[in-house]
Amino acid sequence: MGITARGLFKTRTLFFLIAAFILMTACEPLETDPDDPGDDPTVPVAFQVYEIDIKVDGNAPVISKENEDYLSCSITVDGKGILDDYQGTGRIRGRGNSSWLWYDKKPYRIKLDEKQELLGLRGNSDWVLLANYRDPTDLMNVFGFEVADWLGLPFTNHTRFVEVTLNGSYIGLYQLTEQVEQGNNRVAVDGIDGLLLCLDVDDGPDYSPDAGDNFWSPVFQMPVCVKFPIELTADQLYGIRSDFARLENAVNSYNYDSVAALLDIPSFINYLIIQELVYNVEIDAPRSTFIHKDLGGKYTMGPVWDFDAGFDFDWGSMYTGHNFFNQQELVLGTDPANHRNGYRISNFFTQMFRNHQFVSEYKSRWNEVKDSIFDHAWEVMEEYEYTLRDAMARDFQKWPIDRSYTTEISRMKGWLSNRVSYLTTVIGNYPAGTVETVMVDCGTITCDVSMSYKTGYHQEATVNVDDSTLLSKLGITGEQLYSTDLVIVPLKTDGSAGINNTNGLFGGWFEGDNNPGFWSKGHVYIEIMDNRTAWNCGLRAGEGFCQVGDQHRVRMQYQYTKGTETRTVTVVVNFTVVPL
Repeated sequence: MGITARGLFKTRTLFFLIAAFILMTACEPLETDPDDPGDDPTVPVAFQVYEIDIKVDGNAPVISKENEDYLSCSITVDGKGILDDYQGTGRIRGRGNSSWLWYDKKPYRIKLDEKQELLGLRGNSDWVLLANYRDPTDLMNVFGFEVADWLGLPFTNHTRFVEVTLNGSYIGLYQLTEQVEQGNNRVAVDGIDGLLLCLDVDDGPDYSPDAGDNFWSPVFQMPVCVKFPIELTADQLYGIRSDFARLENAVNSYNYDSVAALLDIPSFINYLIIQELVYNVEIDAPRSTFIHKDLGGKYTMGPVWDFDAGFDFDWGSMYTGHNFFNQQELVLGTDPANHRNGYRISNFFTQMFRNHQFVSEYKSRWNEVKDSIFDHAWEVMEEYEYTLRDAMARDFQKWPIDRSYTTEISRMKGWLSNRVSYLTTVIGNYPAGTVETVMVDCGTITCDVSMSYKTGYHQEATVNVDDSTLLSKLGITGEQLYSTDLVIVPLKTDGSAGINNTNGLFGGWFEGDNNPGFWSKGHVYIEIMDNRTAWNCGLRAGEGFCQVGDQHRVRMQYQYTKGTETRTVTVVVNFTVVPL
């Protein structure tokens, strides 16, 4: 039976009332995904290219990235009729480390005078314009963000691509994103008792000794900068350092339950998967490695940041080059716990691979995501590639490089696709991890070595450990000495294991207090390559470092593990610095 005129009127009236109700309720503020295009799939807001015009007062050039050198400016944002425009005032300065120092196309930090939503991104006063000059695809950071968000890492940044005009001059295509900081619309940890840390050598005590917001982590000697709380007393800094040491000690013990009580292990696994997927070597330094902790919560990895040092970047051309996607290399290696065939990253990131349950969960997570992790993210990258094409061409005219962005995007796709297959084999063959072992002290060997002050790094002298004595003490054969069951670790003065920051398979840079640490503060080093009983050594000469007559007593330890027993032999090396 058809609808009568009266029935049609009633239907239209009902439709009108429903529509009016929807419109009225739509006025209520809702927490939405800033990248969600809403009901209109033809308006993918995240993929559009917008415009920002910045005019510095007096047309002053932006020549510094220091906080005290912020310059007042006016800012106009063109939402292209898709998102709201913005006009306001604020301040601008440079930002970044290598990206600011090495490249002509500069990145910037913007601080609005009032908190404001920009291009659909939730309101705040602090914003970042990434130049992405090193990256010939303009997609490396956005790819990292997309994978992190898909894996479920919290507080992952969003992206809006913008073409920027500064003081009337077009300066290219930029990536507008959130500043990583504590805040309701940023890293939303508690405003009083929340914690945001960054493991970063540039912000750590070595390069920023007077900052008052950083420390060397007690166990793994990582540079840690406290990003929140912002205003710190010495007692607060000490308390944060002590609390982080609890986590480090748990990780160092690789006891799963102890670590799980303090660290969100799924976030840790997801974080490492991302770093290995894109071959991001920044965790070696480390740089830009954020960790947060909410009131009453656990340490959680993230947000992720800074991916243009990944994708097998050629560091030999780092000042001028854009050379990526060359080989399939590894950050964690084929045996992460023992740093085999990978970077010598801190044991903070690898020690848990000694635990069977952790390795099992890591492999399980990779098997869960491997079939989609690339395909999902690359579908998003293809959307960006399509909408960025014209803007990329204009950016290339402004900042010409020796690469074609279309070719490099194709190479990026091929490299990532191949990498998933490569990592599936590598991760599948990770050693299964072990149960905790009993340490059995099998004795000590002492070696006295004179090193030439004049020769410095390149000594003819070596540390020679007597083979027969060593094998007898450990109760092993010469073949077992070179097996994967044996490692050689640098020891701290308290007897705990330190870190290897040399280029050797094993070794250590020992600082003035004879503890293994970093090259920048190192006095003497031991570097073990192919020969496990004849070790290279050297010293750093000069004011504040080694002088003629100095003596250093340092220790390395052989550790041979079978089953639940680890036999150890400690080698005490007495270095004396002589003139020639």
